[in-house]
Formats: sequence, structure tokens, C-alpha cells
Amino acid sequence: MTLSWQSIETAPAEIVQRLARELNVPPIIARVMLNRGIDSHAAALTFFRTNLERIHDPFAMADMKTAVQRLTQALERNEKILIYGDYDVDGTTATALMRLVLRELGFEVPYYIPDRLKEGYGISRAGIDLARAQDVKLMITVDCGVSAVKEIAYARAHGIDVIVCDHHQPGHELPPATALLDPKRSDCPYPFKELAGVGVTFKLLQGLFAHLQRDTQTLFRHLDLVAVGSAADIVPLVDENRIFVKAGLEKLNHTENVGLQALIQVCGLQNCPLTTSNIVFVLGPRINAVGRMGDAGRAVKLLTSQDMSQAMEIARVLEVENRERRNVDEETYREAVAMIEAQGDHEKRHAFVLYKEDWHSGVIGIVASRIVEKYYRPTVLISIQNGVGKGSARSVSGFDLYQALQACESCLAGFGGHKYAAGLSVAAENIDAFRASFEQAAASKLTPEMLTPRLMIDGEICLPEIDSRFMKFLEALAPYGPQNMRPIFVARGLRVVGTPQIVGNNHLRFFVTQNDKKIDCIGFSLGDLLPRLSNSRTDVDMAFLVEENTWQGRTTIQLRVKDIR
Repeated sequence: MTLSWQSIETAPAEIVQRLARELNVPPIIARVMLNRGIDSHAAALTFFRTNLERIHDPFAMADMKTAVQRLTQALERNEKILIYGDYDVDGTTATALMRLVLRELGFEVPYYIPDRLKEGYGISRAGIDLARAQDVKLMITVDCGVSAVKEIAYARAHGIDVIVCDHHQPGHELPPATALLDPKRSDCPYPFKELAGVGVTFKLLQGLFAHLQRDTQTLFRHLDLVAVGSAADIVPLVDENRIFVKAGLEKLNHTENVGLQALIQVCGLQNCPLTTSNIVFVLGPRINAVGRMGDAGRAVKLLTSQDMSQAMEIARVLEVENRERRNVDEETYREAVAMIEAQGDHEKRHAFVLYKEDWHSGVIGIVASRIVEKYYRPTVLISIQNGVGKGSARSVSGFDLYQALQACESCLAGFGGHKYAAGLSVAAENIDAFRASFEQAAASKLTPEMLTPRLMIDGEICLPEIDSRFMKFLEALAPYGPQNMRPIFVARGLRVVGTPQIVGNNHLRFFVTQNDKKIDCIGFSLGDLLPRLSNSRTDVDMAFLVEENTWQGRTTIQLRVKDIR
């Protein structure tokens, strides 16, 4: 697929030079900072000062005082409490966080994670009925609940108070919870709206600790879980999320959490510094796998374990189930691609709605993302079971999935999610009507430019500029993630040295040189670009990330190739 290289440089050269002098940083780093809105010494201090004293007052969140008072009352009266979580990384880390912190306060609180395949996302009547049978008086939902209007009304009607900790977009009607913590509520004055579910859960606990006048260092010990859940949920890594993830990564690299220690060991990451990339691409998928393929409660059991042998046993199960998930993922992906190719003229389509009887509902979200990556079209995959379709939707930049699904609401049994990722349920007989409606919504909003994938370039660089000082500042800009992505640079007129090779699974490896500076390059899954390097007399322009690669104890600078011209 052809990529459109688009510069995000906005500031003129004199502004770049002024900021570089003011902050004593290389001009290219000043350019990157300006691209992220860091345009002064004061803005730089705000960005780089990530000490935990700068996190927001939890009581600025709507309903926080009520939530803390009700939770305190339940603890003082020794009422039965149930933590009701979700089966993804955000939900399981939030459940584990709540359970561990309440345990340290002297309370052993049970949890419930719904079965993804049988109950689907969110609060179910089956879960509420279990709470009733256990005489639960207070249910705390984490990473779910804001759309559960009927279910929470059902719980309240049966004498169960509910505190909701969620971060998803609320619907037209809020549920009748005792307290509803969600920064995205239209009436919530909280200054940062983009917390993950585990972040909202942390704020409730922060409010509880303030109310009980407890030392927050006990709470901060568990920021590794907040970092894992937040990074894996792909929330913007700015403002409070940046503080949480930066501090949490420091904890994660020396974690006291037995379950995380076991998982890191099973993944072979114990001897390397852990970053957001390790969470997103290694740890997160393994935690997710048990929820996708079966019982997500095992992930919570891992993350709250106090026994290393038990934790290692569960971590190995996560590894096995992740391999199984990849196999199912690959088979579903091949079938989805075959459907698109069989329909023909896919370049003229604005969106894809694909469905099949008995697709594994645990992988359709991953496969939808892969379809978007391959064809760059909003995509919905639907698994039909017993006449009901459960779907996962993924989008492209600039197309709001949630709004599109709102336009199709009459065809759907239910939906929820974000701008770029959403879930839905639909009766099998309504799928064709939904497909027509969704494709019409896409056609009305998407322009040809929006359907061309863009490579956002931070700036042009010469290879000799990539030195130890440059790397120090590049590291200081981390952690990287949405709204602070790792910068992509362009270098022009590079000479390829030696013979480029295909290594591993279609990865492109070669060396480039410029002004006597030679650097190793790796292009993951870019083996198809080998012909562009075949003429050694032709210089190339290259877009890439700059990173460090550690192999057999030796660390070197490496360019991770994004595209070659």
C-alpha cells in the first residue's frame, strides 16, 4: 500500500532555533517538541515534570465524594463488596488494582469477570444474580458500566448499590448508579478526560486514601498495573496518563508484583528495560489472550497472586493461549481477506462489514485492526452465534466510528466504544441492513484523502545528527503513545551499503551511510520493498524511527524503517 508522506512541521525555522537555544537541545529535538505543542520553557517544564505530586485532585471528578463515602461506609460496616471487571487488559489490571489495594487495607474482596463468549461486554444479569446470591451490598464496576442502564437499575432494585468506574463514552441516558465516575460525562468538571478504566479506578482509590488519611505511597506501589492497563488500552499518553505511565514503567522495571514478575520472565523480558512497546506488543496480548480464548479471571488471579510458583503456572497458560489466539487470528484473517478479494473493487469501497457463522468473537477485534492496516478502510467483523451477531469495529484516522454507529442505531441491538474502536450486537436478520447503513455513513464522511494512509513526518534529519546527545533527548520525550508518538524522521540521499537481506518473516535488513555515518536498518514486514534497494548506484530517501537495539548484551542505534523511496 502506498503511503502519503505528510510533514507535521508547522513552526518556522527561526522559532525552532529559538526554542533549541532556550532549552539547549538539538534543533531537530526542538522541532519534535514544537510539533507536540511544547513551544516554551514553561511548556517544556510542564511536559517533562512527571512527578506524582502533579496528578489531579480526585474530588474534581463528578460523584467522587459520593463514591468515596459509600465505599468507606461499606468497609466500616464490613458489607459484602464485589469488584465487577472487564476481560481486557484495562479491565483486568483495574480489577487487580482494586483487589490488591483493598487487601492492603485489610479487606479481601472478591471479583467477577464476565465470560466474553457467553455474556459479552459489560455488566450482565448473570453477574448481578451471582452478587445477589452472595448477599453483596456494594458492587464496584471497573472499565465498564456507563452504558448499563437496565442492568444497574436491576441491581439497585435488588438492594445492590453500584459505584461505576468507567472511561467509555456515555450514551443518551446515564445508569442510576449510586455514583458514576467517568471523566467523559458531559457534566464532569475533571480537567483530563482521557483516563483509561484503570486510571479512573486509581482515582477512586486515591480519593479513598485521602478520605482515610492514608499514606499514598502504598497506593503508588501499584502504578505498574496502571501503566500496563493504560498503555495497553492505547489512551493518549499526555497529561495525567503520561505521569501514570512514566512512573508506572519505573515500577514495572523493578516490579514487586509477583504475577508481573512471572509474566515478564515467561516472555523473556527480564533482562531488558521495559517500555510502552513491550506492554502493547508483548505483555498486553498475553493478558488479553485468556479473556479472548476463555476465562479472563485467570489474568486477575495472576496479577493478584502472592505465590511465585502459582504465578509461573498461570503465566505459562497465558503464553500457550496467546499462541492459540494467534492461530485462530490468522485463520480468521485469511477468511476475511478472501471475502474482500472475492467481492472485487475493494479500492472503490468506503468500508467493510464482514460476517460469518461461528467466527471466534475473541479475535474479531484484532482481525478488524489487521484488515484496516491492509486496506485502510473502516472495518466491522461480526461473529454470528444462535442468530445473534457480535461485532468489533475499527476505524481510520478522521472517521468517528461511534458517530457512524449512532447513525445505524435502528439496525443494532446495542453498541458502545470510542472514536476508533467499538463493539456492537445485531440480530442476524438485520446484518445486511446494518451493512448498507454503515457503508452509507462511511461514504458520506470519507474523502479520498482520508482513505490514503499517511505517514506523519516530524522532520528531516542527517545521519550524523543521530548521536548520543540526540538519543538522550529522544529518550526524555518518552513514554511514547497516542498524542506523543515516537517521532518519524526522513533522511534524504542515503547510500545503501552492502547487500540488503530478507530475514525472519519478511523483514528487510540493510545498512545506510551518509557523510561517513553508517547505521543499521530494519524494516519489519517490509521485504516487499527490497527492489527499491536493488540498484546500489541509486540513493534513497527513507522514513524511519530511531531506537536502540540490544542484542547479546550489546546496544546499538538502529533505524526502524517505515518507508523507502
